[in-house]
Amino acid sequence: MAKKHKTIDDYLYHLYIHMNDVDRFVIFSGLTLKQFIGSVNSIKNILLLKQHYDDGLFNMHTQLDYVPNDEIKNFVKKMDDSDRDICWVDFSNEKQINQLTPTELAELLYLGHKKEPVTSPFFVKLQNRYVYCSSADDQTTKIYFRYLEDFEMLISKLINQIIKENGGNGGFFRRKAKERIPEVDAEALRVYRNYFKEGALISVYKVEKPENHFGVEIRTLSEYDYPDEVWNDLKIILKHDYDELIKLT
Repeated sequence: MAKKHKTIDDYLYHLYIHMNDVDRFVIFSGLTLKQFIGSVNSIKNILLLKQHYDDGLFNMHTQLDYVPNDEIKNFVKKMDDSDRDICWVDFSNEKQINQLTPTELAELLYLGHKKEPVTSPFFVKLQNRYVYCSSADDQTTKIYFRYLEDFEMLISKLINQIIKENGGNGGFFRRKAKERIPEVDAEALRVYRNYFKEGALISVYKVEKPENHFGVEIRTLSEYDYPDEVWNDLKIILKHDYDELIKLT
């Protein structure tokens, strides 16, 4: 009997990923600012490189707005509802910003404008862990990771949150409320980096019967240059066999 392919409605979530491990950045499509902030290590403050934020604070030295930690939640909510491009770097305290030289500030402004660094996206004075730049028109988010291990942590937490949100709906979890909801381990995702370097689609689904479990399909999409082409061809792509399946029970 021929293998029955799932339809687009059978999936909970899709995420396009293209990694450049040499320059330590990853291009995502399908990732929101809220998902990113909620899935990485704590971000203390955000220095905005591209836009103003009325509810933020203004730094006189750089003439840039920044978002303090206690305002990040509101910032995320407002930006997720907007169609504006976003570009920012994280930092610990304002003293770090005030120590930036004119050259370093120029590099930050170039980074915000071009979404690529003059030299390095990571600044000694800021000790930023990330550079986050999204494009509303391209439906993409380009993120530089000081530590590439944070990429797998991001993906694992994101998938686990999707599973958690969808795992409690069925009778299986109501009957066995004390049992652990299945999770994907960040370390285990590292073996799939070669797929992400080519460009890949992650697709999460849930199977109710005969077992209640989740699956994460990985399909390489090296023939696609632009994420919008992926979304246009999504139904066709999903008819093709996956390259890897992570089964979570």
